[in-house]
Amino acid sequence: MKLVVASVFCAIYLTSVQGHAGHEHDAQAPLDYVRFPFQPIYRGQGGEVTADAIFSGITTFAKLPWVQCLTRETHIPFDIAFIGAPFDTGTSYRPGARFGPAGIRAGSRRLTLYGGYNVPLDVNPFRSGLRIVDCGDIPVTPYDNKYAIQQIEDGHKTLLHREAFSALGNDSVTGEPLSPISLDGKNHPRVITLGGDHTIVLPILRSIYSAYGPISVIHFDSHLDTWKPSVFGGAPSEQAAINHGTYFYWASQEGLIQNGTSIASLPFSRPPFTLHGAIRTTLSSLEDYHNDDASGFQRIEAREIDTIGTAGIIKKIRETVGKGPVYLSIDIDSIDPAFAPATGTPETGGWSTRELRTILRGLDGLHIVSADIVEVAPAYDTNAELTTMVLFEVLSVMAKTPLD
Repeated sequence: MKLVVASVFCAIYLTSVQGHAGHEHDAQAPLDYVRFPFQPIYRGQGGEVTADAIFSGITTFAKLPWVQCLTRETHIPFDIAFIGAPFDTGTSYRPGARFGPAGIRAGSRRLTLYGGYNVPLDVNPFRSGLRIVDCGDIPVTPYDNKYAIQQIEDGHKTLLHREAFSALGNDSVTGEPLSPISLDGKNHPRVITLGGDHTIVLPILRSIYSAYGPISVIHFDSHLDTWKPSVFGGAPSEQAAINHGTYFYWASQEGLIQNGTSIASLPFSRPPFTLHGAIRTTLSSLEDYHNDDASGFQRIEAREIDTIGTAGIIKKIRETVGKGPVYLSIDIDSIDPAFAPATGTPETGGWSTRELRTILRGLDGLHIVSADIVEVAPAYDTNAELTTMVLFEVLSVMAKTPLD
């Protein structure tokens, strides 16, 4: 009798295993699920979006389609991809940003609860016709910073060098085909990276350089991040010299960011500077500003908002970066910790969420080729999980402006 029962159990088990073998993850979705174009997975009996569309299923950014861009689905094209870089072993104070990508995604679930229409910018990025996906995370080792930085560069470059899903189209006036602004003449997709501490921007800029050459940078942060390694961290080793306070120093040394030494080599004219916004850090001395100048940056102090307002700050940014390709980097500590405490190095006296969102909307029309949000450490966050609203503005600006 025991032998019969065992035989029956084995037969049932093998049938179950064979029944699931070879199943794709799409087969586990509801029968009426359409992956592209984007639409909520779950709907009510009348077809309306339900609360289940927000709280159910895999937590991707804004419930976007999950595409395994770095492994088994490299053939699927996209226009904008979210990718996580869970790295925080370059931070100097509070760790935890390795959990940033997961925390940002968790807070983003409600972005499409009401449909995703951005009223001030008059656009719904999720209904713009662009294919926007979540590619998951770049696999990043926590044991070897040198190897991890290479992993981030390789992962970002893999996504960046694909052909975008949507064609640029034709000029509305002349009817001529629009030309990409990249140096290689390719219509690249855009990548929004979820950090991770700010060290990740060095490998990302290396990736960006391979497609666009030296790039103008808009950098929202309470800190300069152009410190010499001898000043920030003491550089006890070659690898320790690269961290979240020195990565822009190295980017400048490597010629990755636009400054006065490389403007003549570019196919269009633009100001020879990049820019920090929301700066309010303490310094080792005024020499830090001299070094920042040498790295090619102009500065907007956080306190300037009291005198020139958001409109004045937007004007400064636009005059500085011009009309060429721009990389946008947002450290969450640019926002005052009263609003966004989830960061490794909080500084008081920052901008409010409303002020930063207004400034980001003021970037409408700029050619933002890729972007990031970094230093998000969910362990220190409030229940508001507001970092995702910043990226909603960035995504909306991207959706409105083709890279031509």
